[in-house]
Amino acid sequence: MGIKHIFSVLSCILFGVLGMAQTPDGETPPKIGLVLSGGGAKGLAHIGALKVIEEAGVKVDYIGGTSMGAIVGALYASGYSAHELDSIFRVTDFAELIQDNVPRGAKTFYEKEDSERYALGLPFTNFSVSFPQAISGGQNIYNELVRLLFHVKDVHDFEKLPIPFLCVATNVETGEEVLLDHGYLPEAIMASGTFPSLFEPSEIDGTILIDGGVVNNYPIDKVKNMGADVIIGVDVQHNLSTRESLLSATEILLQINNYRTVNDMKKKSEETDVYIRPDIDKFSVIDFGRSKEIVKSGEEAARNKIQELQVLAQSQNYTGMGKKNIQIMDSLTINRMIIRGNDLYTRGYIKGKLRFNLAEKISFEDLKQGMNNLSATGNFKAIRYELVSNGLGTDLILKLKEDPTKMFLKLSAHYDDLYKSAALINLTKKNLFMKDDVGSFDFILGDHIRYNMQYYLDKGYYWSFGINSRFTDFDEEVDFGLIRSNFDVRNDPNIRQINLDVTDLTNQIYLQTVLQEEFAFTIGAEHKLLRYSTRTLNQLEGEDVEESLIDPPERTFFENSNYFSAFGKITLDTYDDKYFPTKGLYFDSDFHLYLFSSDFNDNFREFSIAKTKLGTVIPLSHNLSFNIEADGGVKLGTSAVTSFDFVLGGFGNDFVNNFVPFFGYDFLSLAGNSFVKAYGRLDYRFAPKNHLLLSANFANVDDDLFRTGEWFSEPTFSGYGIGYGFESFIGPIQVYYSWTPEIKNDSIFFSIGYWF
Repeated sequence: MGIKHIFSVLSCILFGVLGMAQTPDGETPPKIGLVLSGGGAKGLAHIGALKVIEEAGVKVDYIGGTSMGAIVGALYASGYSAHELDSIFRVTDFAELIQDNVPRGAKTFYEKEDSERYALGLPFTNFSVSFPQAISGGQNIYNELVRLLFHVKDVHDFEKLPIPFLCVATNVETGEEVLLDHGYLPEAIMASGTFPSLFEPSEIDGTILIDGGVVNNYPIDKVKNMGADVIIGVDVQHNLSTRESLLSATEILLQINNYRTVNDMKKKSEETDVYIRPDIDKFSVIDFGRSKEIVKSGEEAARNKIQELQVLAQSQNYTGMGKKNIQIMDSLTINRMIIRGNDLYTRGYIKGKLRFNLAEKISFEDLKQGMNNLSATGNFKAIRYELVSNGLGTDLILKLKEDPTKMFLKLSAHYDDLYKSAALINLTKKNLFMKDDVGSFDFILGDHIRYNMQYYLDKGYYWSFGINSRFTDFDEEVDFGLIRSNFDVRNDPNIRQINLDVTDLTNQIYLQTVLQEEFAFTIGAEHKLLRYSTRTLNQLEGEDVEESLIDPPERTFFENSNYFSAFGKITLDTYDDKYFPTKGLYFDSDFHLYLFSSDFNDNFREFSIAKTKLGTVIPLSHNLSFNIEADGGVKLGTSAVTSFDFVLGGFGNDFVNNFVPFFGYDFLSLAGNSFVKAYGRLDYRFAPKNHLLLSANFANVDDDLFRTGEWFSEPTFSGYGIGYGFESFIGPIQVYYSWTPEIKNDSIFFSIGYWF
């Protein structure tokens, strides 16, 4: 094995020496070219191979790569050592980068609600549903490459990098190979690794590019043309797979692509002087979670060629100091911002999303956050940018590719014990009336028909404008005593429970300003039509049951009024997840001043409702977190209106008005015009997306708690729950067994899918 390859290397060196001008001492060292193939996660083996190449003392003069080989090769060519690359990639969460999940903190409150309501969203153009081109836009990967290559940001001729470099991509329109040896380095290597269906195609100088592995996954010819005399090649390409291995769309696409590359490699491997082929057949192209094993396989394969590498090193007679350690920058100053491609969205909107000031020092994390804020809008298919020195600081050249699709069809489904089963159909239209706006309409079918209409004009730094209209309807069996204590109803000792119908139509118009996407201040005006009614009383007052089936009894209304109010809200939400948070803070305060009413019960007098909620999540260990929250509310004023009293009980999210979930008691069980509540939950993630949940809550609920001082007394009500949660593609699935020691009551609560 070793003798044949050593002879090949020595022959190549000898002919190179005879054919070139000699150095003063009579010898000319050979130029070493390194070729790194594509292969997805398998390309991490390049790092292991580079560690051994460095250890052998070989100085690489040229590098050419494709896809993952282009990424590793570019970083090495920019000055990183193999050990530095190993350290960088060990702490990189590739799954998070590839999935391109935008952090929740990058979304405005409107966008948070939007992403936590729909299970599926599809482009809907000319009344025709289509599917996205790819799973990911590659934004997270691009952000990371910009940060890692900031030290060579001004090198636009790749021959002038510490090691001359090139990579290849494919013109998606013609199928031709495209050589990338100049431009903005992060953009070039991103284009070379744009795997079809996984990442959105890249655009450089008007050309649409995809993964270079489609046409040339091992660019040995390009590296030879750079001037290399001896080629070291690391080949991590897929062999053709059997039917048992083709388990995903990605693997099938790779198999199709490999029909050509496998045949090409028969010749290319023979042209490679030191051919390193790691044993990576047991890994897949998306096995980034096994990075340590893959790097080790590259190291082991290169170590089998250590003698040949050492011969090469001796022939080079290289006495350099090796690679210098690179100080990865953590901050920069952007003096000027140039925006290109923003036809549908204003500069103010874009700058407002970035949320940093020019001519001020910012961290790369701030820059990444700004790009995530833009990405979270869903208005851009690609967000690419260049950082270029301008003498005083750095220019940010922002190149946007706006998404031409402006209408979307979104779907969701849900079941819970209050609203019962429901299916949601949504139409969303961006740029509905003007730039920077979005309109959305939810139509909800099921046991209860509902709707939710939203319009939002996002002005970034400035005051944004919104309109909401929401219709909600549900019914629930409630204790008759709760109705009698809140409304003027004749007592009947034969009635213990009635079926209460709740109908709520709320219309709002508001202004909102947002700070860092996580803090919002909102002011607005609201109209609310509120109805509480039942058919139970009339039916029980002597009507024949058979007659009632033919001619249902008329409703008894407890409330049927229009209310007009002004409101203000302050919200801080840094939870990393709405349903299963593992860190963050939450604060929400709401104040409504009710000014006018149609006054169905003839008892209206101006009053206010104030409520607040404060919470935090403390991570106790890698898979265990503790969520603690406290909330309370109070009615201010002497009005006799009870329709806005706080009513506790049940399990769930997004209840209307002042209904508050409370374990241990059924829905709408505990009422009063003021309340305080404490809640705690231990969340143990015992497997990915699977949660064991232990909850407890305590409360005081009564009239005038804060006036009498009883809000600070020992809790009157308590409840406990043990549950299971699963993060499914339709949203969280939760089931809870709940009980309370006060009334020896227990119950089971179900919730399936996102709440809406």
